[in-house]
Amino acid sequence: MVDIFDEVADDLRAERAMRLARRYGGLLILGCLLVLLGVAAQQVYLWHEGKRNEAAAAAFLRITGPMDAQGGTVPGNEVTKDATALTDFAATAPEGYKTLANLRAAALYANGGQEMQAEALWTNIADDAAAEPMLRDLATLLWAQHALGTVPGADVLARLKPLTGPKNPYHGLAQETQALVYLHEGKIDLAKALFSQIAADPDAPDGARNRADGLLAKLNG
Repeated sequence: MVDIFDEVADDLRAERAMRLARRYGGLLILGCLLVLLGVAAQQVYLWHEGKRNEAAAAAFLRITGPMDAQGGTVPGNEVTKDATALTDFAATAPEGYKTLANLRAAALYANGGQEMQAEALWTNIADDAAAEPMLRDLATLLWAQHALGTVPGADVLARLKPLTGPKNPYHGLAQETQALVYLHEGKIDLAKALFSQIAADPDAPDGARNRADGLLAKLNG
């Protein structure tokens, strides 16, 4: 008797399954197709991005190769031409290469004495939410270092503040720039306090610690 009831229960389950399959089978097939299409689209996107990055890398090297061959020193009459080539490339490049190209162009402008163009590029990079945070912070730091003495100290300090935390990889250099702002404004005690902090910071770059020691010796002498 128990076997009969089990067989009836099995038949009922099978019948319900068939009804569900007839009612929702089309939707299940459609769902599977959508999943497969999504996977395929992702693979196509990754392939496309890989090709785009390869092309960007080749184009970036074509532009920067001749500059590197000159040992990083670009003749004054070629600064604008090379910087323009980099910014034109950046306009359509993938995000990483876009940021690197604009940083390189800003360095060319700065080394060529065209500070306004360099500072504009550094500001744009720092404000680019899609750029890598470390590169955005680097752009802010470079802007601040070149803005010393030409931009109000309060503005420089405000933009440097997010970089001065101990977890930021640029905190030693950012604090050094802060101290130089204070020194420029005649706030000697604030400058000395920061230089002392940098000199004692094992995570600060060696160059920053050495410069801090040297300036402290002069200020205390």
